[in-house]
Amino acid sequence: MSNLKLLVALIGLVCCTAAAIAKQENPDLDSDEWSDWKTTFGKTYTDAAEEKERRFVWEENLKLINLHNTDKKKGYTLRMNGFGDKRLHEFRNTLIGYRTSNYTMQQGSTFLNPSNVNLPDTIDWRTKGYVTPVKNQGLCHSDWAFSTTGSLEGQMFRKTSKLTSLSEQNLIDCSSSYGNEGCQGGFMNNGFQYIQDNGGIDSEDCYPYRAESQICQYNPSCNSAEVTGYVDIKRQDEDALKSAVAGVGPISVAIDASHLSFQFYHAGVYDEPQCGNTIGQLSQGVLVVGYGNYGGEDYWLVKNSWGTSWGLDGYIMMSRNKNNQCGIATLASYPLV
Repeated sequence: MSNLKLLVALIGLVCCTAAAIAKQENPDLDSDEWSDWKTTFGKTYTDAAEEKERRFVWEENLKLINLHNTDKKKGYTLRMNGFGDKRLHEFRNTLIGYRTSNYTMQQGSTFLNPSNVNLPDTIDWRTKGYVTPVKNQGLCHSDWAFSTTGSLEGQMFRKTSKLTSLSEQNLIDCSSSYGNEGCQGGFMNNGFQYIQDNGGIDSEDCYPYRAESQICQYNPSCNSAEVTGYVDIKRQDEDALKSAVAGVGPISVAIDASHLSFQFYHAGVYDEPQCGNTIGQLSQGVLVVGYGNYGGEDYWLVKNSWGTSWGLDGYIMMSRNKNNQCGIATLASYPLV
């Protein structure tokens, strides 16, 4: 081999080796992976500058996800999802909408723990027909409305043996006089009170979701559920919450969902020591649909409203019996029908 050919070969080898090392050190910088992610989640950007910025955020998030997943001490895993191009504060501003400021939530009746009752070790109301498919709130702070309809859907099934998806849009558009603010946040109890006073709530089919606040279009002929009252479960009491979930069905709760670990949760029992559990730290209305134990860890089975591409097909197993972690039992309630 001539000296020139040898030199070219050596240069090629060095370049390939350097590229391989760079790939190992920065596995997140795969153009195909970025393109696949954009395609999967339908991401488009206005220009090259915006895409460059969003890709940088995506790469940084992917590094944090990979770092978390290599920590053997973590009992749950994270995964890239449709929120991958958002910084944590952007994610909070876009998705999280449970109201904690200007606290004016309606108060319900007091839940009384049943006496001398042996509660099951595990329960999943999805298997008993109480839970509609996972929904997606989109770019609207309407989680509170999805939590409201979720518990009412369960109670109506308990009463009628018929599962009907109820209208979150009905609540968003029509319950502002009860202290809710549509796509700017609200409270589940306020939603229950509106439904009780209104004489009902429309079905999802009749009053479909639009992910934005609109003029109230409630149609009495589409009324699909009524509320006669609602019950508050003792604050901070996970034992009381367990009794309610076991004996009543899916329960509306609010949690602290403001952490990157929640943003990219994938599987396992979620354990976030930085989670808050006071009223002022709650940020997402969700639905407890069961509880159990997984790998020696007690958990609450929680339905979210971010679609099935997040978490465990739209669900999360949250730590149970860990001092009310993430405020799971701070503001729990359910409707009476």
